[in-house]
Amino acid sequence: MAVTTGPVRLGVVGYGAGGRFFHTPFIAAAEGIELAGVVTRSPVRRAEVELDWPGVPVFDSLPALLATGVDAVTITTPPETRRELVLEALAAGVHVVADKPFAPSADIGRELADAADAAAVLLSVFHNRRWDADIRTLAAVIESGRLGELWRVHSRFDLDDPGSLEAGPGGGLLRDLGSHVVDQMIWLLGDVRGVNAHLDWVELPEGPTDAGFCIELEHSSGVRSHVESSKLNHLEVRELRAYGSEGSYRATGTDVQAQAIFAGKRPADDLAGWGYEATDRWGVLATAAGDEPVPSEQGRHHDLYTAFAVAVRGEGPQPVPARDAVRTLAVLDAARLSAEWGRSVSVLTSQAPALHL
Repeated sequence: MAVTTGPVRLGVVGYGAGGRFFHTPFIAAAEGIELAGVVTRSPVRRAEVELDWPGVPVFDSLPALLATGVDAVTITTPPETRRELVLEALAAGVHVVADKPFAPSADIGRELADAADAAAVLLSVFHNRRWDADIRTLAAVIESGRLGELWRVHSRFDLDDPGSLEAGPGGGLLRDLGSHVVDQMIWLLGDVRGVNAHLDWVELPEGPTDAGFCIELEHSSGVRSHVESSKLNHLEVRELRAYGSEGSYRATGTDVQAQAIFAGKRPADDLAGWGYEATDRWGVLATAAGDEPVPSEQGRHHDLYTAFAVAVRGEGPQPVPARDAVRTLAVLDAARLSAEWGRSVSVLTSQAPALHL
């Protein structure tokens, strides 16, 4: 793999909600990386880039961006286009950050990981919610040992956002938000060996799609986690709960980084104060000693891009290697089968230890 020196020059392919709100603001806040260009054909999107990032060049195609000699690209176009664009970028010898879901199945994810290995470049996946404030706070509580033996974790993430629900073969809420919440549980608790899932199906003009899910994950460690979400039930809820032999932890958060971005703020404007939940949203640790508020850890989505730049320079590991993200895809594949068959399904993934047990 060729090693880059100096700031990593990265281009963003796509400037919808993902490129505009979840990538470019955090690239600007990351260390050792610079936004070198944006690819979009839409006149509206081009105007948005010029407004948001004056002086950043805009290109009509990935080849046009690649011709400028960028070190890396982020692919954040609609899911059905990602495979071909990722393969095109890898074949050109540039490093890639692929938005989630970076592939429609674990098999295709492995194909992309193999292509990155063959090209001797990095392929990372944008599982930025490992750097959410609430999941980082929960991880710190678990690491403290104050819950005792951990039994189970519950994650609920409901959004009143029917307009963003994607239909079609590559759409559905399980592949969309499910990619994040399942990845969070694997990052927190380790590999999954069994899945029991239910999906809520609706008919859209583009065809049927899953608009909600409820999944029980049996981790190889013996801990169980439960993840659920909906976009069509007129609820806005973010809740984490953890149960152990010595107590429990419960937090109802606000998705603080996303809300700040949508309010027009940027992490680079206040890196020290960015990404903390307000005190009235702090979680509560309940033990025999009583209830104790737990201060928020900092949410830092930009750390994913900082770590990616370090990896491109050959100075550290990738933040979310493609083969790591394939583990999440394998669980999503198993969840779809479980919902279809009406029973638990085993998950076949390479084994990896829990990160926070």
